[in-house]
Amino acid sequence: MLLEFSCSNHKSIRDKVLFSTLAGKDNTFDEKTIEFAGNRILRSSVIYGANGSGKSNFIDAISFVKNLVINSINHQVGQGIRQIPHKMEPADSISQYEIQFVTNGIRYMYGFSLQNMLVLEEYLYYVPNGRQARIFDRKGEDFEVGSKFKGKLTVIKDILKPNKLLLSCAANFSSVDEIEQAYRFFAEELVVYYPSNQENWMNYSLYQMHANPHIRSSVIHFMQGLGMGIKDIKVKIDQKKIDASQLPPFLSEDFKNVLLQQNLDAITAKVDYGNFSTDLMHEESVGVRKLFGLLCPLIDIMSHNKVLVCDELESGLHEAILYELIKLFMNLTGKSSSQLIFTTHETGLLNLDIFRRDQIWFTELKTEDRTTDLYSMAELKNVRKNEKYGKGYIAGRYGAIPMLNVDFAKVLS
Repeated sequence: MLLEFSCSNHKSIRDKVLFSTLAGKDNTFDEKTIEFAGNRILRSSVIYGANGSGKSNFIDAISFVKNLVINSINHQVGQGIRQIPHKMEPADSISQYEIQFVTNGIRYMYGFSLQNMLVLEEYLYYVPNGRQARIFDRKGEDFEVGSKFKGKLTVIKDILKPNKLLLSCAANFSSVDEIEQAYRFFAEELVVYYPSNQENWMNYSLYQMHANPHIRSSVIHFMQGLGMGIKDIKVKIDQKKIDASQLPPFLSEDFKNVLLQQNLDAITAKVDYGNFSTDLMHEESVGVRKLFGLLCPLIDIMSHNKVLVCDELESGLHEAILYELIKLFMNLTGKSSSQLIFTTHETGLLNLDIFRRDQIWFTELKTEDRTTDLYSMAELKNVRKNEKYGKGYIAGRYGAIPMLNVDFAKVLS
């Protein structure tokens, strides 16, 4: 589970913003929250805001932390950490990132700060048996470890560089279980989706539906529940040789020969409606293709207690389908701790009585310095439980909407 994330000086986010999935005092939909260590954790959160207000930059900050943890071990000498600070901050300003999460039933607190494209500070703590304990604290290239981990990270001293995270190095060159668990959260349990990832997710889904009858059955069942009339999805994967005529002419003959010896997967997918079938990739709508591409990863995320962070989840989907996808997460029961955190412009969701006030977040751009502010509806005063949130949002009661002062007569003149 993702419990909390904060950052500062990242793109349009200048001052520190804090996002939390810890449920407030509101008891609405309490049965749809997750119990952990005496607290109630929200299973889903939605982020609204005007175009350019920083919604995608907030998702980008989470993605940046995930990717840096996974990939900084590969940074070469002299290679700086590519990160974009706020444009009104000086070149040597500090960017900070902090995250609290749960993996394997244990709460972790991790964070780092960057300056001049290098790591300034970094820390990792955890809470075994209800008591907070240090795994490591780092300043520059020097670090200290907790008493339990004395001597276990000695090998890292020769590997750690100013452009590499200690968590990334330790996970790859030590055998400390607590560090491996923390690293695995970023590598496997925290999933970030962008609309540009759609092709990769579709390929994953097609392979899963081909190899796993249970997953294919689950996808078909969901589609039928939407009234789409689908009877079956038939995925065929063949091996074929590369045609020499398809290779670019600038390749060397040796490299062409290597490629020509390899096989490619030729994938076809037919959607069976009973009386007829369609080619999924060429005859179905963008919305249907996206839905097929999303469902298998979603099933995997929900089955293995992962966190899905998604930018513009509604892109290409009808509001009713988006609602059903959200309900999948909201209605999970038992020991499932899967979470869905997403940005959207679909205000109709706010009127469907599915979100608590602490599940609804807003981004707003401060005009004086082009800085993103992030806040929850639960922080706003005089917002009633039975209020039509969508209507209030459009009316500007909660902020986070564009100020429409366009003089169209001048635009068209």
